[in-house]
Amino acid sequence: MADVRVTYDQKANAAYVYFSDPQARTKVARMHPCDPVEVGGMINLDFDEKGCLIGIEVLAASSKLPQYLLDAAERIDEQGS
Repeated sequence: MADVRVTYDQKANAAYVYFSDPQARTKVARMHPCDPVEVGGMINLDFDEKGCLIGIEVLAASSKLPQYLLDAAERIDEQGS
């Protein structure tokens, strides 16, 4: 089973699920926003220059992702506090 890095900013209520090696610092070449009315939140799909999915940004994350995932996520809103 592969480890997937997830970051969460509770203040912004935003999470990011990385599918690329975070150490590689892969740049986002194209972002595809998904904002269907029935979802009630914004989800952005990030792709690299080769068209590979490198990550998913989830806004309104506390209502879209399971709590156990948010609890286990790397908290980025606490940096520098």
